[in-house]
Amino acid sequence: MRLYSLISIINNIPARISILFIAVMPAFLNVGCNSGGSAHVQASWPHYGGSPEQSRYFHAAEITKDNVHRMKVAWMYPSEGNDFYFFNPIIVDSVMYVLGKNSSLIALNVATGKEIWIHTKLRGITRRGLNYWESKDKKDKRLLFTLNHTLQAIDAVTGKSIMSFGKDGYVDLREGLDRDPTSITRIQSMMPGVIYDTLLIIGSAPGEGYFSAPGHVRAYNVMTGKLEWTFHTIPHPGEYGYDTWPKDAYKYVGGANVWSEITVDTARGIAYLPVGSPTYDYYGADRLGANLFGNCLVALNARTGERLWHYQIVHHDLWDYDLASAPQLLTVRRDGKSIDAVAVATKHGFVFVFDRVTGEPLFPVEERPFPKSEMPGEQSWPTQPISTLPDFTRHEVTKETLNPYLPDSVKQQWYKRLETAKSGLFVPPSDKYETIMMPGALGGANYGNTAADPKNGIMYILTQEYASIYKLEKVAPPKIDLSENQIKRVKSLYSSSCQTCHGENMQGGAAPSLVGVGERLFWSDFRNTVVNGKGPMPGFVHIDEETLRALYLYLGGNPRSFAFRGWPQVTTKITGPVVDSGGVEIRPDAQRAQAMMDYPPGVEHPADRYTTDYGLDWMGLLSPPWSKILAYDLNNGTIKWQQPVGEDSAFVQGDKTKGAPSGTLRKGMIVTSTGVVFATAKGGKLYAFDADNGKILWETTLSHESNAQPSMYTFKGKDYLVINATGNFGPDSYNHSKKEGALPKGYVVYSLSNDE
Repeated sequence: MRLYSLISIINNIPARISILFIAVMPAFLNVGCNSGGSAHVQASWPHYGGSPEQSRYFHAAEITKDNVHRMKVAWMYPSEGNDFYFFNPIIVDSVMYVLGKNSSLIALNVATGKEIWIHTKLRGITRRGLNYWESKDKKDKRLLFTLNHTLQAIDAVTGKSIMSFGKDGYVDLREGLDRDPTSITRIQSMMPGVIYDTLLIIGSAPGEGYFSAPGHVRAYNVMTGKLEWTFHTIPHPGEYGYDTWPKDAYKYVGGANVWSEITVDTARGIAYLPVGSPTYDYYGADRLGANLFGNCLVALNARTGERLWHYQIVHHDLWDYDLASAPQLLTVRRDGKSIDAVAVATKHGFVFVFDRVTGEPLFPVEERPFPKSEMPGEQSWPTQPISTLPDFTRHEVTKETLNPYLPDSVKQQWYKRLETAKSGLFVPPSDKYETIMMPGALGGANYGNTAADPKNGIMYILTQEYASIYKLEKVAPPKIDLSENQIKRVKSLYSSSCQTCHGENMQGGAAPSLVGVGERLFWSDFRNTVVNGKGPMPGFVHIDEETLRALYLYLGGNPRSFAFRGWPQVTTKITGPVVDSGGVEIRPDAQRAQAMMDYPPGVEHPADRYTTDYGLDWMGLLSPPWSKILAYDLNNGTIKWQQPVGEDSAFVQGDKTKGAPSGTLRKGMIVTSTGVVFATAKGGKLYAFDADNGKILWETTLSHESNAQPSMYTFKGKDYLVINATGNFGPDSYNHSKKEGALPKGYVVYSLSNDE
């Protein structure tokens, strides 16, 4: 019997008593528990995914299948020119909280869009949302968020920073990770975390290179900022799962982080963590073993951080197959019984469904053999878990599946590449040939791409078919001069990700010139801009630290200069009810860092390290459709319906040679109790689908791209849908902002009109 099989058998034993207590706790407390786990129905949207359950399920009061076609713009809040186009508005009672105006946090009246207060200059704030908490007597209302690797709180009523939170108004997130805090250069999560009772449970985004910080999940007291518990995703000596790693791995391995959406069953007090890949993603000779809790769905006691159960979706990941989408809580009917379940959709195109309390799979999962790695020192895991539910993406690129609309010259190039490359599910990366993974690092399903009708056992998935092309190469020792391989990688990165906006010779175009930018920016500023994005530029979170350093060197900088000089001061004048500015003042020493560059002294490790870029150059490699929405009936394990979504302008216009996928990355959904599924898609598309059969009931096109999650609320009996439409259209989309009558960038609020 293999080690992992044995672990799978015994993993629930230590927690059985805790699980039993949590399973029956709602009965003792007399808590009404609906199928999603919530104890009440809300007309607001106080959390990133609507509620801690992350179901994006909304109890509509007014909008139905019959009248959704009457949706019109009720009001909008214009906001130009800043890095907030991923931001998910939250709504509590009569107030909406948005990000805009030079990274300002703004409170708006939900009926009119009138500004209530503005807290300016929060540059570096988590870009995808924030958390709301209120005391039982409603006298203490606060917003919690991360800002430049700190955790801070703002009074939700006044908009002012809460100076009693943490120490001097903030918590340094680099502390408490069992590493030297000054060696941690990246830790702040892209997601806001999740509120449970008086706890903020939060993950991290430490980067994906060698020696990045560990991705331990932590819970902080929302009133004091005190660290209440830590769950080690890379176990320490004596902890469960420690023997699935080399003995010293916890000292140098990073990642295994929850950078995505944490789900909480609030009635039972169980937090479900979708854990990502350990570093380094594509070569794991220094982390031989199954690598718990990397790539696991982990159930924790939300109050204590105690592990209740786990299931590893990918053993010893070599493909960057993070669990990236929110675990969905549903009640399903199986064999005549109602079972509270948790389901997760993956980057590599599978759905796994478990008993929410015990962790037992509700549909069979088979351990199937896959190819062995040929890389020196590497030991790929001989089997991988495959769900027997229908998959939702293709898993191989062949001559037959290539996009037929590619120019013939391009197709001929690909025919030659495919003769020497390897493609297929779980083919290990190599330094001898290209590995064409389908899906690649972006999925499949990614963050924001799942939602649920919890009562009826239906899960909805947005998915894209996007390949990655990998080829490993040996990492050269750190030095200031770039090697030929580094130059090659940087040029490839620039060509695929930067050239369209910054110009072929870095002299600018749609975006500013990059000539000499390394001499003008400190390393910390440069890194934060590339990773987190700025203005219309998206964040490139998947760039590993090695390539990021090489890019900085290529642009004339010295990445060993880690002095943090603070974010540039905002020069644009902010008008309106400004009540505070900049968050709390952070001690200068809290931002100085020197990244860990090598293994700790005395630790056994491989002689060589290998890396690859993310190979994301070819979005439209396969034949269409590239992007779709699906409804999974998890009562019987079938795909109920599916529809292609999004707009590719070249393809729509008939130029089939320039097709690129209408990607669902950064898109989202809302499922209403009245049977409507709202969904966004590339090209500014906004749809309303019939939840039962996928029929399009209504659609419109926004004047700007939407990359954030939608929100809904009810005010005075009227339903409203909120869309953050502040993104720029890509070169492969229509530019709808140029159309007559186009709205400015901003938050667009829809409601039912009286017109038939």
